[in-house]
Amino acid sequence: MEGFKLGHTLRSSHGLNLVVPVPTSSLVSRPSFPIQPKCNLGFSNDVKKSCCRVYVGTTIRKLGLISPGGFPCGHSYLKLTKEVRFTTRRTSASIQPMTEELVEDKSKDLPSSGDSIRRQFLDFYASRGHKVIPSSSLVPDDPTVLLTIAGMLQFKPIFLGKGLNYEANAFGKGWGGVMKGSRFQVPRQVPRAATAQRCIRTNDVENVGKTSRHHTFFEMLGNFSFGDYFKKEAIKWAWELSTIEYGLPADRLWISVYEDDDEAFAIWKKERWFLHQVGVPVERIKRMGAEDNFWTSGVTGPCGPCSEIYYDFRPDRGYSDVDLGDDTRFIEFYNLVFMQYNKRDDGSLEPLKQMNIDTGLGLERMARILQKVPNNYETDLIYPIIEKAAELANVSYALADDSTKMNLKVIGDHMRAVVYLISDGVVPSNIGRGYVARRLIRRAVRTGRLLGIKGDGREILEGAFLPAIAERVIELSSQIDPDVKSRAPRILEELKREELRFVQTLERGEKLLDDMLNDALLNSNENENMPILSGKDVFLLYDTYGFPVEITTEIAEERGVGIDMNGFEIEMENQRRQSQAAHNAVKLVVGNGADLTENIPDTEFLGYETLAAKAVVEGLLVNGNPVTQVSEGSDVEILLNRTPFYAESGGQIGDHGFLFVNEDRNQKKAVVEIKDVQKPVGNIFVHKGTIKEGVVEVGKEVEAAVDANLRQRAKIHHTATHLLQAALKKVIGDEASQAGSLVAFDRLRFDFNFHQPLQEKELMEIEELINKWIGDAAVLQTKVMPLADAKRAGAIAMFGEKYGEQVRVVEVPGVSMELCGGTHVSNTCEIRGFKIISEQGIASGIRRIEAVAGDAFIEYVNARDNYMRQLCSTLKVKAEEVTNRVEALLEELRMTRNEVSAVRAKAAVYKASVMASKAFPVGTSKKIRVLVESMDDIDADSLKSAAECLIDTLQDPAAVILGSCPSEEKVSLVAAFTPGVVELGIQAGKFIGPIAKLCGGGGGGRPNFAQAGGRKPENLSVALEKAREELVAILSEKAS
Repeated sequence: MEGFKLGHTLRSSHGLNLVVPVPTSSLVSRPSFPIQPKCNLGFSNDVKKSCCRVYVGTTIRKLGLISPGGFPCGHSYLKLTKEVRFTTRRTSASIQPMTEELVEDKSKDLPSSGDSIRRQFLDFYASRGHKVIPSSSLVPDDPTVLLTIAGMLQFKPIFLGKGLNYEANAFGKGWGGVMKGSRFQVPRQVPRAATAQRCIRTNDVENVGKTSRHHTFFEMLGNFSFGDYFKKEAIKWAWELSTIEYGLPADRLWISVYEDDDEAFAIWKKERWFLHQVGVPVERIKRMGAEDNFWTSGVTGPCGPCSEIYYDFRPDRGYSDVDLGDDTRFIEFYNLVFMQYNKRDDGSLEPLKQMNIDTGLGLERMARILQKVPNNYETDLIYPIIEKAAELANVSYALADDSTKMNLKVIGDHMRAVVYLISDGVVPSNIGRGYVARRLIRRAVRTGRLLGIKGDGREILEGAFLPAIAERVIELSSQIDPDVKSRAPRILEELKREELRFVQTLERGEKLLDDMLNDALLNSNENENMPILSGKDVFLLYDTYGFPVEITTEIAEERGVGIDMNGFEIEMENQRRQSQAAHNAVKLVVGNGADLTENIPDTEFLGYETLAAKAVVEGLLVNGNPVTQVSEGSDVEILLNRTPFYAESGGQIGDHGFLFVNEDRNQKKAVVEIKDVQKPVGNIFVHKGTIKEGVVEVGKEVEAAVDANLRQRAKIHHTATHLLQAALKKVIGDEASQAGSLVAFDRLRFDFNFHQPLQEKELMEIEELINKWIGDAAVLQTKVMPLADAKRAGAIAMFGEKYGEQVRVVEVPGVSMELCGGTHVSNTCEIRGFKIISEQGIASGIRRIEAVAGDAFIEYVNARDNYMRQLCSTLKVKAEEVTNRVEALLEELRMTRNEVSAVRAKAAVYKASVMASKAFPVGTSKKIRVLVESMDDIDADSLKSAAECLIDTLQDPAAVILGSCPSEEKVSLVAAFTPGVVELGIQAGKFIGPIAKLCGGGGGGRPNFAQAGGRKPENLSVALEKAREELVAILSEKAS
């Protein structure tokens, strides 16, 4: 067979996808002319000529290629098929020219889509021996960070020398048989990995939409080496990926290196491979300082120099005075971290025993470059979301001004973030991850209001518009995380609830702003200064109530009040610093633990088979620092080579018990009480306790004994938790998915997704089901099997847990089958009884059930029986008569209170009628009767009745302000104005608020009637005097 022959050897041991562009008319089987390229492949001129000259060859062989992608090089181009036939003519021993059977690419005029860029990256590194690992959740296992902020975060255990658990949830089957939805453990021996990691960062949230590249949600494509390859290969493949796979012109790429990293500089400048050299001109390689090009994981720990690749949008500006930080010209799209040092406490650097590679390529940034759009937002990853928002706002993005475009970009970015956060189990709240989600949702809502989106953006003014935009995000999610579509109903419902709730918050913010503006105007009148709204107040409205600064400014200007923007910026900067300090670093060490974990193997767990075992002390920690021995009275963390103690995981708390050191000639007897067991890194168990007696030393043998009674309690509650989940799904449906759990010795707690409280009859049905299953005395079956088999059998994964390739399946036959590493009873009859003690909402769309079983169930029932006996004795009735007796007593109490209240109201009205004579006239043209008085200790309802009586007595026009102190720490205030006073522009609700503040409170109401309260009775007289002065001054002016 005859074919094409390339003039140089294709030395691609990894299956490089070479693209050779030719004119469409040249697609013939035996060309007799050279084919010249239409685009720059990053080769030198000599290499281009020889590489792309095509001849007839004679010898045929096959080469299997993994990558299916190509890159555009003009109107028509060619790419290799997955199996390529090569024809070679042997001209020398070292040169093996090859020919290729080529096909035309049908997508020649289309720019690279975001999905194809992601796929090309993973294929590229898979063909170079990397294990493709799906994105981990946005909710990390690492307690040192709030959210997944970097691609390397899931590899932290490997960087610390431990194994890695991960879940295959993004790409289905494709690389090495990884099955969608599965969880695996990558052993520390895995030398290479590649990922497309979903990330969230909010430290630069104020820049979203303002710059071309800042996002809260983004995807980081990364390749990693764990003690395998290093700088040469990392740089070689980064260049090859950029210039060959993605087809970026080599003369558009600039490189940054750490100022002292001569090795990286030399590789970029001189390294040769695959028919061409990197050969970046020295004027396009910039040495930069540690702030830009030296990565650290913390004050101490792994660190190393970085090298970055930048794309030049404006090469016409030349090489002089170049600033790679100039966003108008450059964008950094690929960062290579060479993790080669360990930073000591004194700041000195020592070489790591295992040098690692950690890289990150921004998917949105590469899409911007290849799709030739002016910013990341206009790529196919985000622009469809922006289009939907523009449609709801009834604007055209293309014709919009810069401010409108910025607001549309904010919505496009934030909607991606919140959809994936909620999908990964984050529920909007006021703390932790929930606060991040809530803040982004509120920014999106208020931005939508700025754009003029009303209600649901269509016809329902009371509706929500976020779900409509979220639907577009979900449509784009299949290649990022296919699980998002299956969770769509929950995501949309959560967004709707949160938006509608926030709209009410915005309305409260409007009322607060009105009070603040009144205070500013009042203070300015007293001080004869220009009214200013303080920066702290503006920030409070912005941060707590989600009130846009633009709206605050606009409303304030209408009232003649200025804004202290400098003070606002100071508050914002303080928040940014706190956010960056808390969330913008991935710590690889805690204390001096890194050195310790490098030398300690995983702990062998024996707790399924036994509650007592001999073990050897592998390490001791006091206050996080390693020591060789610990004496009596000290708190200590002990690492054993093997243990029967269960470490907290899967919601089940760690075992309690004792460690005993037997007495010998050189060692006194020692006793350690263990109160907790954790697994902070990998599978190393840390036993936390107190030395009760003697001395414990590293290397000594101990007898580990678990408290059998407490373990049995935990087993009972863990199995009962499985039964509870099964019962919930049976009673209220499969939508009741787990959102968290606690398996303790005294109770169990189960959090689940559900949109409304459970009815009493539903709770009773759940209890009856579980107690029936307990009475069935079913024998539990525990098996270890491949994860794929467990999934096919219908096993349910527990929330937040990760699993290895071999998993443990716990089954209650006919009732429940779950993947679980926890401890369980052998037979359901061991549980004895189950009782729900509470059901409540803990967050929007999240319910919580607390229950007891086993001994805790017996204790609970006995305690309640004891309370009932005492109640029966007190009420002198039988147990079955208690309810009727209590209801009768409550009715008597209600009637008595009503009678007392009526008497008080009559007394207040009588007192008010006497007080009416104290009213005095104000105004010249219109006499207004004014009364401002204290009514001692009458309650708020009676005070209201008194004010209403006075208004009727004084007749229109009249104004009444009354105050009282019903208790030691309570103030009540009421303002009542007749229609004639209200017509003058004076409103009771606005007037009484500032007065109440003097008493440490607040309030408001209608224009004609308002109530307020406070906590400082000692200030009541001052507040009433202030009310009298202001009311007289205002009425005198209005009625003169």
